[in-house]
Amino acid sequence: MDNKMKERILVIEDEESISRILQLELEHDGYTVGCALDGKTGLEMASSGEWDLVLLDVMLPEMNGIEVLRRLRQAGNPIPVILLTARDTVPDKVSGFEHGANDYITKPFAVEELLARVRNLLRIFQQNPRESEGSDVIRIGDLSIELRTRKVYRKELAIDLTPREFELLVYLAEHKNQEKSREEILSEVWGYDFVGETNLVDVYIRYLRQKLDKGFRHKLIHTIRGVGYMMKEPDA
Repeated sequence: MDNKMKERILVIEDEESISRILQLELEHDGYTVGCALDGKTGLEMASSGEWDLVLLDVMLPEMNGIEVLRRLRQAGNPIPVILLTARDTVPDKVSGFEHGANDYITKPFAVEELLARVRNLLRIFQQNPRESEGSDVIRIGDLSIELRTRKVYRKELAIDLTPREFELLVYLAEHKNQEKSREEILSEVWGYDFVGETNLVDVYIRYLRQKLDKGFRHKLIHTIRGVGYMMKEPDA
């Protein structure tokens, strides 16, 4: 039996016609679907732990989508979230990712593209190799990354990261001493290839450097000219 039958998707969208179309298409694709028409109800439903993925509109009554997302992440809820919005500027995308979105799609969108992104994001979370590893901690020099608690320390200093920054850090740490292109990072961390030019990787690398490397003599994150980035161990 296709395991998609067990996957539950919550649609938080205030336009009933769009919500209904998404529900029908997702159900046709084999998912169980729930719907909420405002942010407050959506947050309550998303917090229940019953869902595998959330499709979240940004412009919502009662509570906007970014605030719903912020509260989910603040509560430690790691559920994958795809933002739905009519706004397509880089600052808007960065804001969404900064608050913990896993993906982003602009209206109007092709249903086939949305379904592909849903499948891809669910696959990434289901096949996360870190869940089956024997160790819950990655150590690189004086950096410690606790996978289960999502806590990060450099020496004795606790480092506060957003969900996206944490995923990027873990990806680089799991591929330490390996050169990774921007395209590889976008595909593996964000879950799909962006269309067109974007500086999201550079923006988030800058965030990480400010939090991880500033004030420390040994720099962990290195720029590979003409390629991308690499996390390097002190003795590598």
